[in-house]
Amino acid sequence: MKRTIGKLKRPFGNLHYEVTGSGPALIFAHGLGGNQMSWWQQVAHFSAIYTCVAFAHRGFTPSDPVPGGPNPENYSGDLSALINHLGFDDVRLVGKSMGGWTMLEYALAFPSAVKALVLSSTSGTIDRRGADPSGGAQYDAWQSEAEAKVATGLRDGIHPAIGLTGAARFPALHLLYKSIDEMAGGLDKERVRAGLRRTAQRTLDELADFRVPTLLIAGGEDVVFPPFLASAIAAKLPCADAHLIPDAGHSPYFEQAATFNHLVEDFLSLHR
Repeated sequence: MKRTIGKLKRPFGNLHYEVTGSGPALIFAHGLGGNQMSWWQQVAHFSAIYTCVAFAHRGFTPSDPVPGGPNPENYSGDLSALINHLGFDDVRLVGKSMGGWTMLEYALAFPSAVKALVLSSTSGTIDRRGADPSGGAQYDAWQSEAEAKVATGLRDGIHPAIGLTGAARFPALHLLYKSIDEMAGGLDKERVRAGLRRTAQRTLDELADFRVPTLLIAGGEDVVFPPFLASAIAAKLPCADAHLIPDAGHSPYFEQAATFNHLVEDFLSLHR
């Protein structure tokens, strides 16, 4: 199988990317606890029929570090440069958590180039609380409960992106997830989180004419992203659908890869 590992020169330094397979372009953007390796189960599955591209966001090893840490506002520009560098005329995008910032902003800037968009456990740059149909009440209740679960898990060394039940169900995957996360080294992730919160200000009204086919996937046990927001957001977008994977946390693509891949595969088949 054809495979290429490359470095794209950007103003901050080098952006690491990996290309596997052949066919239409399918690009993956990882979350705060990941890098290009996060998508090992997706690249292995989809590379038989798609040209799969996985990259490490700026500041995330093996891409070069950024003095002071990366600014999420620059993520979509890096993606645009990578797509141009690889010479793709059209793309299919999959973003998890932080990667949703990258993918949604690119799709908003270049809607005609995006055949399909998958947002996994993320609303990207859409304001979460503002997307709550209850006016924020359901979001606030969920957040209070989720913060308590995260605190309990952290005391036991559980990564929030897998969660208590996920770590118990899949201890090997939990260890692998933590190992990939640790590759980021000294990156100040709290500072990155602050940047993500600062840049998530879009309202659903701004996306009233957003016609890129979009699938939102959420995990029912998620303690990082409110799973009920997936269907709430999908209901407000012109060309969107949502699916809940009940027995998954914040990383359904990692924990329940077969189910996740099947959902994405079916969705992509509708939007060639």
